[in-house]
Amino acid sequence: MKINIPSETATLHGVIVHSPGHEVSLVNPSLKEELLFDDIIFESDARYEHLDMLKIFNAAMPSDGEVFEILDLAEECFQSEDVKAEFIELMIKELPFENIHTIEKDLLSLEPKSFVRFIAEGSLGERNFNLHPAPNLLFTRDLAAVVGNMIILSRAAKEARAREFLLMRTIVRHHPLFEAVKNNTITVGGHQTIEGGDVLVAAENIVLIGMSERTSFSGLMGVAEQLLHHGVEHVLAVDIPKQRSSMHLDTIFTFADETECVVFPPSIEEKENNVVDLFSDGNFVQCRQCKSLEGTLEELTGKEFNFIKCGGEKRIDQFREQWTDGANLFALAPGVVVGYGRNTKTFQALIDHGYQHMNQYEFVEEFENRDLNPENDGKIAISFEGHELCRGRGGARCMTLPISRSHLS
Repeated sequence: MKINIPSETATLHGVIVHSPGHEVSLVNPSLKEELLFDDIIFESDARYEHLDMLKIFNAAMPSDGEVFEILDLAEECFQSEDVKAEFIELMIKELPFENIHTIEKDLLSLEPKSFVRFIAEGSLGERNFNLHPAPNLLFTRDLAAVVGNMIILSRAAKEARAREFLLMRTIVRHHPLFEAVKNNTITVGGHQTIEGGDVLVAAENIVLIGMSERTSFSGLMGVAEQLLHHGVEHVLAVDIPKQRSSMHLDTIFTFADETECVVFPPSIEEKENNVVDLFSDGNFVQCRQCKSLEGTLEELTGKEFNFIKCGGEKRIDQFREQWTDGANLFALAPGVVVGYGRNTKTFQALIDHGYQHMNQYEFVEEFENRDLNPENDGKIAISFEGHELCRGRGGARCMTLPISRSHLS
């Protein structure tokens, strides 16, 4: 599989996900905020909803498309004892507060499947050694971002997600899937942070990065500089509210089509001078302040953009549906997006802008035995049930890490 993401909406060929496992059942309600959850999740229903989402993906993707489970990729890496030992050393170094060095020998003796279970669940069983679980594995988006044939390896802003980010680093370094591009990695160091939910590929030469509560200014600038030195012409730094409800740029802004976006108006349309265009003059990174995101995208692409309101026109609906990830849509192909069905006003807004609405069952029945062709089938907004998944505070884009997309031939 060719690792390449030319844009947010090019046809999906490969994506990394994680269906909720026992780790979500290990979240103690008294620790849920520390583990970045607003509520506890019922494992079996959340898993059922997630698997339904994957059925949509499989129906939409070309026959050679593939959905990868992140823990399966990790288990394949850990078939090598050297890779497992390297990962243990990485945890000891990067997570000194966890005292993992005290169980190093026990971890080395684990079979790959048991070792991966330890990473996800945090329990060593008979040794009575317990770390916090990693319930946020569900949100694979934040662990990395593929831009063209480059991979940004994220660095966690919160300790609760540190093991996940180290795991993704190991997969990129050692799994055969990434062999051709493992040297095309972009990283940040020190106390810099960046997370994949803040990175959106608007076009092959334009990347958006949100400066959020999870992506630091220094992390953004460090990644932007590296992108600009490797073929990207413009990085748009978007300053967004530093708050839980808008933890990443993709919680308030996502692409539905090449020039159509679903946005949370109070944080996008109603803000001015919150975008900085970063570009290179060949030697140094230059910058200019821009009045609006929509205007800047139109200026740089030469195309007219259409911003569709998350929640529709009413203010209360905009806030309610942004809270339940109405703006966090995931594009399967140009003009073909998927999101939580509970955001009815957002889906109505998409319908009003020419999208056909299909629920998960209608879409799978229609396309599981024939190829999706957006040029002929038109724009489609697909809804799926996510009442339990929604408790985790992340939508369809948050739960996906696309690694391969291609333009229609």
